[in-house]
Amino acid sequence: MSDELPPRESTKGALRGELLDARALLSPEDVREAAARLARAALGLPELTGAGTLAAYVSVGREPGTRALLDALRERGVRVLLPVLRADNDLDWGVYEGPERLVRAGRGLLEPDGPRLGADAVLEAGAVLLPGLAVDARGMRLGRGGGSYDRVLARLSAAGARPALVVLLYANEVVARVPEEPHDHPVHAVVTPEGVTRFTPRPPQ
Repeated sequence: MSDELPPRESTKGALRGELLDARALLSPEDVREAAARLARAALGLPELTGAGTLAAYVSVGREPGTRALLDALRERGVRVLLPVLRADNDLDWGVYEGPERLVRAGRGLLEPDGPRLGADAVLEAGAVLLPGLAVDARGMRLGRGGGSYDRVLARLSAAGARPALVVLLYANEVVARVPEEPHDHPVHAVVTPEGVTRFTPRPPQ
């Protein structure tokens, strides 16, 4: 038996599989109830409600629900940007104009049907709502492995932008530790149906 640790990516893959299996057990009612509680908890975060522009995403399937939150923030006057997946896995952005202005895209995603603003539009965001599968006690996030948001975070860092980074998860997805890579960025807060946990001070605006 080897004493070597498994490669980080294989460890990440195993953890992703476990978390996705747990999500698959959720009923549609479980997802709806969690989404309502997530929205209430997230609306207590000044990082989100006070952002002039928020970069977010539309939840699909059994992901922790974002739609009620997006509508509530838009009604409060927050400009919400939604990602548009490019062929190279990078993200373009468009403005959220309401659920009736969303269109089906590749990989089952929902995207805004309006003008594309370019990859650098995310630099205008005072807060970024990141998708994820887990976050640990240090605020390190485990994504799905596509790399799109790694590019977004690298773009923000290169530009010196310091938006609040927030992830929405189910309670069981806040774990002791997730495998990390040198390029990984910690988030500032996680929102679960049970409430908000902050990991680092709110970045200056």
